[in-house]
Amino acid sequence: MSTTPSLPTTAAATAAIARSATSVSPGMSTEPTLRYDVEGFWDEMIGADGAVRSHYAPLARRLATLSQDEVARRQTAAEFSFQARGITFAVNQGVEGSQGVEKIMPFDLVPRILRADEWRTIERGLEQRVRALNLFLHDIYHEQRILASGLIPPELILGAQGYRREFQGVDVPLDVYTHVIGSDLVRDASGAFHVLEDNLRTPSGVSYVVENRRVLKRIWPQIFEGYDVRPVEGYPQDLLDVLRAIAPQGVDEPTAVVLTPGVYNSAYFEHTFLAKAMGIELVQGSDLFVHDGHVAMRTTRGPRRVDVIYRRVDDDFLDPLAFRSDSLLGIPGLMACYRMGRVTLANGIGTGVADDKAVYAYVPRIIKFYLDEDPIIPNVPTYLPTEPDDKKYILEHLDELVVKAVNESGGYGMLIGPHAPAADREEYRARILADPRGYIAQPTLALSRHACWTEDHFEGRHVDLRPFVLFGRDVRVTPGGLTRVALRKGSLVVNSSQGGGGKDTWVLAD
Repeated sequence: MSTTPSLPTTAAATAAIARSATSVSPGMSTEPTLRYDVEGFWDEMIGADGAVRSHYAPLARRLATLSQDEVARRQTAAEFSFQARGITFAVNQGVEGSQGVEKIMPFDLVPRILRADEWRTIERGLEQRVRALNLFLHDIYHEQRILASGLIPPELILGAQGYRREFQGVDVPLDVYTHVIGSDLVRDASGAFHVLEDNLRTPSGVSYVVENRRVLKRIWPQIFEGYDVRPVEGYPQDLLDVLRAIAPQGVDEPTAVVLTPGVYNSAYFEHTFLAKAMGIELVQGSDLFVHDGHVAMRTTRGPRRVDVIYRRVDDDFLDPLAFRSDSLLGIPGLMACYRMGRVTLANGIGTGVADDKAVYAYVPRIIKFYLDEDPIIPNVPTYLPTEPDDKKYILEHLDELVVKAVNESGGYGMLIGPHAPAADREEYRARILADPRGYIAQPTLALSRHACWTEDHFEGRHVDLRPFVLFGRDVRVTPGGLTRVALRKGSLVVNSSQGGGGKDTWVLAD
């Protein structure tokens, strides 16, 4: 009896990849057969007619030759590889002082594939968005033309949690505030990409982009046969180039470091990965100090000046003299050096105002104002409780909408109305009435799905995509990104902290 993983069509939307014929009679199609009830969702691998999309055909044929034991063996090998390399993340337990629980990043073997033409559109759309948001950040910390125009309510910006009025008038190298960006993209039921949110402060996940590729190549190199996949391994060098490009004026050989909150941070693996890959020091706040108007690093050979800090510490904790006085993560006096232009931070201070979820709703207007262009990748429709008509609609349709707290991340502070109990909807109704500025609402999206290995067969799971963009002297979009997967059946939450996992993402060369 064949043990090929079959994915029969069922009401539960399980998928089936049937074994392709290894010997074909004259005139017989060599295309893999695949049966899948897409149930109205856009499926990355299978079209609405049930046929495998052409760029997935070689992969589908290879999957169809595998037995359940072979897939399970490769899945186990991937988990061992992640564990051996320390590719983990810490789950925050919501308790102050908790050290978190280390977990292997869940990984699905079946890669997501993007055609070259799809990627070109994504690349152009992200570059447009990043350039516009940086012009916006420069403007609101200088002339504030967009606020004077009336295009955005001034109170929305000046009252935002991420807005740092103390840095009004501060110039930054190259006028670039956001050097590392991770914007989350989703496909809707038509297959069109939308930007779900922008992450402009300390976005994480790029280490998994590189490590997912390495692990897949190690445990299953044959899967790449027949494909010309663009590499992602150059990201650390691209990041280092950006850090060097934004050094303070007059510094020819800058010293850059990665500033981490420490081993208990959920993204600590990524901090160590990037520092090692770039060949620069990984430091904590206690390793740095301010002396004679400059930031210095303690070394066995004495103090060494630091010119660029790739910080993975939030604004509030960077300098106890400027922000939270109880912070032990930052460097006293750092902000004075930053204001004088003697050290550069990536990303800059105050970038959080541009990824505030309420400000997100205005990004199409921001693009039009600064670039005189329409967005290449549209936003998801967004309702603001600060607008009377929007608030009325939200409160009347809580059972249909997704409600998000404007400054939360990681899948926290969110209500998925259609799946939430009535008590939770009432709780969010009260929250919105008490703090309209603190929330937004969006339609419940029919996120696209992708075949995933689940126990002993393949099933469809919802996915999104977080590409990573670097901005120094120019904009670079790493060809791929982190495809995040909602591994729980029917779930729309892809965050690893909420039970999600990841896939390798392939961008095909022309």
